[in-house]
Amino acid sequence: MEAGTTAAPGPPVLGAARPRRGEEVIKGLLVLAALLSVLTTTGIVISLLGETIRFFGDVGIGDYLFGKDWSPLFNPPSFGVLPLISGTFLITAIALVVAIPLGIGSAIYLSEYARPRVRRTLKPILEILAGVPTIVFGYFALTFFTPEVLQGIFSLDLQGLNALSAGIVMGFLVLPTIASIAEDALSSVPGSLREGAFGLGASKLQVSLRVVLPAALSGVVAAVVLGSSRAIGETIIVLVAAGQKPYLGIDPTNPAETMTAFIAGTAKGDIATGSVAYKTIFAVGMTLFLITLLLNAISIRFVRKYRQVYE
Repeated sequence: MEAGTTAAPGPPVLGAARPRRGEEVIKGLLVLAALLSVLTTTGIVISLLGETIRFFGDVGIGDYLFGKDWSPLFNPPSFGVLPLISGTFLITAIALVVAIPLGIGSAIYLSEYARPRVRRTLKPILEILAGVPTIVFGYFALTFFTPEVLQGIFSLDLQGLNALSAGIVMGFLVLPTIASIAEDALSSVPGSLREGAFGLGASKLQVSLRVVLPAALSGVVAAVVLGSSRAIGETIIVLVAAGQKPYLGIDPTNPAETMTAFIAGTAKGDIATGSVAYKTIFAVGMTLFLITLLLNAISIRFVRKYRQVYE
């Protein structure tokens, strides 16, 4: 090489990658978001636990869990929570009877039958229902659905406040949640499964119900469980339309009260802080939290058992 000349730059040397600070920041934010959700749940448990323990210092746990009369604000009071649990599950069951077939049916149509343009139009319209304030659903059930539909069209012998109307309208509220998540699960099933079934002579309906739906079962179950949790935790619809009357039974034509409706109706500042009636709010809240936790734990186990992984 002659003096005064500069050597041409060689190929880049492979070595340790330069640290990407942007990725580290994003990773830290994601960890913070996960920790925030855990801390929020922990805070909820702590806020409920203290008053719940003090409640069971005044009321026997057996009387609470197995008692059949709930009247904590009357004299003499009674603290059997079974009527609230019964009302919660009764109205939730009615809502799911409405929401599951309509939601999964809508998901199958959007995933397997609807054209892309129709899907892009119908799915956002369906999801709009999830954004309607629940107070609107409550007054719709009270002022229109019960008198005009159930009593008028179907001639049912109902009281103005009843579990049936609240449950059906709650089903309309839960429907878009189940439909949207189930449609995402069905759409993620590989097209090769559909093509193989069509190649064997299966019809469109057979492919949808016997191939695609079982293949997306874990996602569909997750959608149903999320809808169930949404229904169990719903407050305003049952507060407005179901009637705040504890009921232990399965007749949906009667008024009923759920755990969430009791909490919302009682926590108005009309009871003395530290009283037994005040502590019932926290005891019922903890009961609702444990029921939801148990439901989610069972669903996670089921989803993991039947999860399908596709390449």
